[in-house]
Amino acid sequence: MTLDLRRLDTQQSSFDREFADLLDWSNRENPHVVETAQNIIDSVRREGDGAVIKFTSEFDRWQVKDIDDLVITADAMREAWQRLPRIEREDLQCAASRIWAYHENHNVPIQPHRDEFDNQLEVRVSPLKRVGVYVPGGQAAYPSTVLMTVVPAKVAGVDEIIVTMPTPDRQVNDNVLAALYLVQPSRCYSIGGAQAIATLAYGTQSIPRVDKIVGPGGAFVAAAKKLVYGPVGIESLAGPSEILVIADGSTPVEWTAWDLMSQAEHDAHAQAILISPAKDYLDRVAQQIEINLEDFQRAEIARASFKDRGAMIQTRNLAEAFSLANRIAPEHLELAVEKPREHLDEIHHAGAIFLGPYSSEALGDYVAGPSHVLPTFGTARYASVLGVQDFLKRTSIIEITEQGAQPLGKVASRLAEAEGLHAHAEAANSRIKDYGDNH
Repeated sequence: MTLDLRRLDTQQSSFDREFADLLDWSNRENPHVVETAQNIIDSVRREGDGAVIKFTSEFDRWQVKDIDDLVITADAMREAWQRLPRIEREDLQCAASRIWAYHENHNVPIQPHRDEFDNQLEVRVSPLKRVGVYVPGGQAAYPSTVLMTVVPAKVAGVDEIIVTMPTPDRQVNDNVLAALYLVQPSRCYSIGGAQAIATLAYGTQSIPRVDKIVGPGGAFVAAAKKLVYGPVGIESLAGPSEILVIADGSTPVEWTAWDLMSQAEHDAHAQAILISPAKDYLDRVAQQIEINLEDFQRAEIARASFKDRGAMIQTRNLAEAFSLANRIAPEHLELAVEKPREHLDEIHHAGAIFLGPYSSEALGDYVAGPSHVLPTFGTARYASVLGVQDFLKRTSIIEITEQGAQPLGKVASRLAEAEGLHAHAEAANSRIKDYGDNH
């Protein structure tokens, strides 16, 4: 079967239109998905446990009798850990330890500031009390997401971590359970989709509401996270996975082909793009993908992804490729070029940047250390990789001395009057020594 993958060329007059279509934000939200997610959220808010039981029975195709059926116990996690072959336990431990070590370096206290008036100005950084972690599980099992989300929360010092995940046909992957055993969340439930997000956001009779929800998911999860934002925090509106590879032809064709396929295999809405000034390289990578897909287990999913959202783009030069990358702002960006670090400053927007031929995105997904929960659909222009900071809140602490209140009070008073806020002005003036004697 011939690979159906669009080819674009920046020298063609139709390029801008075709490129815009490739990145069209309106493709992100399906009105039916949003409406359905809202209906589910409303039901969970009204009915609590009953709605969660009803939706889980319907969508995950198993009969839930009561809310206790949805609890994934510590015993189940431990038993799954014990069932795993030793090499698989060691792999999970290796990944967990690397993720933990990386994030511990980011848990740095902010030093207080004392100004010329001896005022002390500082920031108190404190962990969130309760967070919800969504672990996807509709089309594949993701023990890596358990580690990449719960470990940073643990490092931050979050008191209570509630994990939810779908378990279609009541099947739970042993590797996911084993990963949960390693990180020891406070609670874990077999709840997926928009109903899980609603449960975490508003709580039910049996499950408490959380302060923030993190973790990737499908279209219904993304829509639900957007709808509940406000009453609860979210780290991002994570959508389908993305990879952009910029190549100069120096990386083996086979490596690049597999890297593109590593994202296309996620689901039909994932996006894999290769940009290169070398037409021959683009041709050979496309040919290699066709060969790889011939006996590939997830070929149908990957072909749909390449057809709907994939692309190979020929540019005039690497500089033009870097410019396009900044317009895309991809989740994952591989710089498969010679001396990639020399080009790092030319990249302004990306969730994660992989430098050089050996830095496969797949290593970032599992064992490099930084979280693989990244901004998608161009949101890397303003959003960041999930990290310890997502589980911390900052509170200003302001201690003004009598000495400091004199000059600062006058400035604050004048600024308040300029804004027409007289009470603000008087509140500042009242701290000024002898102010009442002169007025």
